[in-house]
Amino acid sequence: MAVFTDYFVICSGESTTQVKAIAEHIESEFVKHALKPLSIEGLRYAHWVLMDYGDVIVHIFEDQTRAYYELEKLWLDAPRIDVEEGGQMSRQKEAHASKDERYSR
Repeated sequence: MAVFTDYFVICSGESTTQVKAIAEHIESEFVKHALKPLSIEGLRYAHWVLMDYGDVIVHIFEDQTRAYYELEKLWLDAPRIDVEEGGQMSRQKEAHASKDERYSR
């Protein structure tokens, strides 16, 4: 769906403090696996943090900012992989779901 990356991770926190904590945790976990970001943007104000790992781009939003930009709508046709607590992944079969059903979660 995008020529510049293979995956987008989109998540959110309830506050800028939580957004920063999520970003710091992702960075510390990736460092353990020798993965360093190409760039990190937005960490200072933490309304929207973008972490570019090349093949994976992580977007971490404050809840209100995520609702405002609705970034998911740019990739309505992209397949989704939901990650459950504990790291279990499941590919969503959403071909028959309406747009509202897909993004109202």
